[in-house]
Amino acid sequence: MIKGVFLGFACYAAYAISDAFVKSLHGTLPAYEAVFFGALLGLTALPFIRKPGDRWREVLQARRPKLWWTRAITGAICNIAAVIAFTALPMAEAFALIFLLPIFVTILSVLFLKEHVGWRRWTAVIAGFIGVLVVLRPGFRALGAGHIAAMVCGLSGAGSVVALRMAGAHEKRISLYGAGVIGPLVTGGVLMLPAFIWPNLHQWWLLAGYGLLAGLAGVLLMLATQIAPANRVAPTQYSQMLWAISFGYWLFGDHLDWPMLIGIALILAAGLFTLVREEQVTRWWRRTPIV
Repeated sequence: MIKGVFLGFACYAAYAISDAFVKSLHGTLPAYEAVFFGALLGLTALPFIRKPGDRWREVLQARRPKLWWTRAITGAICNIAAVIAFTALPMAEAFALIFLLPIFVTILSVLFLKEHVGWRRWTAVIAGFIGVLVVLRPGFRALGAGHIAAMVCGLSGAGSVVALRMAGAHEKRISLYGAGVIGPLVTGGVLMLPAFIWPNLHQWWLLAGYGLLAGLAGVLLMLATQIAPANRVAPTQYSQMLWAISFGYWLFGDHLDWPMLIGIALILAAGLFTLVREEQVTRWWRRTPIV
């Protein structure tokens, strides 16, 4: 259990460092291009995720193709939106809006899975959106594409999670991971062609850090959920906020005011409560292979 949780923290540290690498590009490359090369390097994780008996073609094949395509499309949207958000916003602010994901999962579960949601989780949903209003303060500060991108990332990520729930134990890990990589790879590759910019040496270094660390994080998460219940591993994702605040302050000169910190705390508390409450009600973490 302890080892699995530790691997979870290591996984989300790798994800946070990966995000810092892509933020360091400062928008010098189109988001589509960064997503393409990141996904291409993310393929390096496949040999570690592939189990004995898995076939390579199962990266592209699934028993339930519609759900595979849903994960591929939402994964592409989520990755592109995340790159835009991290290059345009302070890291902590981007993470706060992306962490609306568990709240969006609750709403989508009601719409598509017909799941019953009690008053406690609805309260968490409302608290989360109040936190968003405190962070954004529309009418009092300028809002831009980065804010919209961060929320689109959270919403598309939630769609991917709901598709994962519906797939459940019917799909292999290699297929689930493949959908999350092939979607961004193909979409980013097609969209980058009209305005392709050949990266310089420094940009190659940043792209390598972004893609390889994201692939490493995927492997660490798989190992973590193999040796510890996924419901114990999932809350470790909120450690990314500590990394985001640290990297934002020390590397990028980000500054957060008190209202923004209060809003971030509301969003994090609402999301974490939603995760814990869902385990008590649905227990889907235990029966769904998380990648």
